[in-house]
Amino acid sequence: MIRHLAICIAAGMLATSAIAADDVSPNGVRTLSPEGGIQPTATWALGTRAGDFVYVAGMRGIDAATNALVEGDEARVRKAFENMQLIAKSEGASLRDAVRLVVYTTDMYRFRPIVNAIQKELWGDGPYPPRTIVEVDRLNQDDIVEIEGTFYAPEQD
Repeated sequence: MIRHLAICIAAGMLATSAIAADDVSPNGVRTLSPEGGIQPTATWALGTRAGDFVYVAGMRGIDAATNALVEGDEARVRKAFENMQLIAKSEGASLRDAVRLVVYTTDMYRFRPIVNAIQKELWGDGPYPPRTIVEVDRLNQDDIVEIEGTFYAPEQD
């Protein structure tokens, strides 16, 4: 009985390390792919956890159910924030735990006010995290906005 229990425990440990080997770097950086997230379209991940920090890739206004861009500028910007929030939340971080945001937009004049309004909607009256907003010539699929974030989320023991 004890021998059988030891074999089961060892098999479980091997299975756990096999799963971890695929998603964790030698230094402990863990790749994130939470339920409900969008599907990466190339050689990138939705996010990573490195120690107490969660790094979220540039998120766009893609509906995870259809893998298509949502219609409407405000809806698309909101969805980009929501996609970022989903990754952070999967690791225990809230929007208030954001330590840095970077927003890329294809038209600062048109889309910056929308980004500001949606951010105010999601964060309330603040405080707001540090943010950089940059106008770029073009985004994937001719999208209008892409938002990346870094979050502080202490690992739970």
